[in-house]
Amino acid sequence: MLENIERFMTDVTKLIQASLEKRHNAEKRFQFYGILGISLAVLFLFVILVSIINEGKNAFKSTYIKLDINFDEKTVDPEGLRNIDDLKFANYKKLITSSLKNYFPEVSDKKELRSLGEFISSSEEQNLMNFIISNNDYIGNSKSFWLLASSTIDVIHKNPDMQSLLEDDRLISDRELGWFKSFEKNGDIKFGLNKNFFLKADSTEPEQAGILGSVIGTFFTLFITLILSFPIAVAAGVFLEELAPKNKFTDFIEVNINNLAAVPSIIFGLLGLAIFLNVMHLPRSAPVVGGMVLALMTLPTIIIATRASLKAVPPSIREAAIGLGATKFQTVNHHLLPLSLPGILTGTILGMSRALGESAPLLMIGMVAFIVDIPGSFTDSATVLPIQIYLWKSTAARGFLELTAAGVMVLLTFLILMNGLAVYIRQRFETKW
Repeated sequence: MLENIERFMTDVTKLIQASLEKRHNAEKRFQFYGILGISLAVLFLFVILVSIINEGKNAFKSTYIKLDINFDEKTVDPEGLRNIDDLKFANYKKLITSSLKNYFPEVSDKKELRSLGEFISSSEEQNLMNFIISNNDYIGNSKSFWLLASSTIDVIHKNPDMQSLLEDDRLISDRELGWFKSFEKNGDIKFGLNKNFFLKADSTEPEQAGILGSVIGTFFTLFITLILSFPIAVAAGVFLEELAPKNKFTDFIEVNINNLAAVPSIIFGLLGLAIFLNVMHLPRSAPVVGGMVLALMTLPTIIIATRASLKAVPPSIREAAIGLGATKFQTVNHHLLPLSLPGILTGTILGMSRALGESAPLLMIGMVAFIVDIPGSFTDSATVLPIQIYLWKSTAARGFLELTAAGVMVLLTFLILMNGLAVYIRQRFETKW
């Protein structure tokens, strides 16, 4: 009898040990799969970031070529009146071409001179005009300038490997490559800060294109989004959570708000197209319309965050305030809202971060237009960072590839800063109950 009991206990012990070992092995596998998944995600993120930074870092520098510009009076101001209107319409391209011809006196063919003139960006004509208007005393004299090179030369300078390619596979001919190497040999070509990228709007020429226009357009759009969505969403969240009666109607509203948070963003773009443009006839491609569309998209996110933050406040706060004679409004205004504000602000910033990265709803209202001017108001035509990145990516010119990556870097920087601010607000001001 005792032997049977011992045998039985031994078998049970073995079964328990086998079960425990199986459970421990399963737990270890689960932990391994979790660590593997996180590691792969971090690896992919690292690869993406490295590729973006590696491609986009070149956009922050430009190629400059040193030339001695002779401001020939016959070309700049033949009448010698120093009239600003005459100086504005002078042939500054001829000055650049003459300077290049002096640098390469062996070049005389018109076709070759035209190819040589394409080494310098067309924007330098405007810069020379501004210089001579401010410095009339240089008319008839010479001055050395570091002129911005064209996008083609910039690409060759940034990618030395391209110089070893066959002529048919290269962006410039063998003759042009010889001129390029002459500049290199004489030390008359260098890299400098790409000021255009930070100070200008979009352009058809990569070396002249900048991101300032889309950054200001993004600021205007998000400002409209914030001032429209934040007060409305907070008021709606407070009403639904604290003041509204619990019935089928409010349940219906809550369900629809939760559903709207999951609606594809392009649907809000279609709504904006139908109402704001076709019915209200608001200006197309304007930040005010983009902000209104993004406000519709952001409202559900902030409402849900507001309600969750209010729910996190202990009921004792409400009971204490009401017990001391406070009205429902006073309880919400003086106690619940201040205590739940960190969570509300966190949800708002996260909602704004989502709006910052959206492009689909803005495409529907025409913010995909090619904008060369920096917007000065909420009704001016403008574009935003995601749309600007899309436009550069869809352009065939080789120079826009690095601008696309640099635009992504700028967008990611703003997103990281906004999300970091949300984390800081939550950790700094959130009350632990």
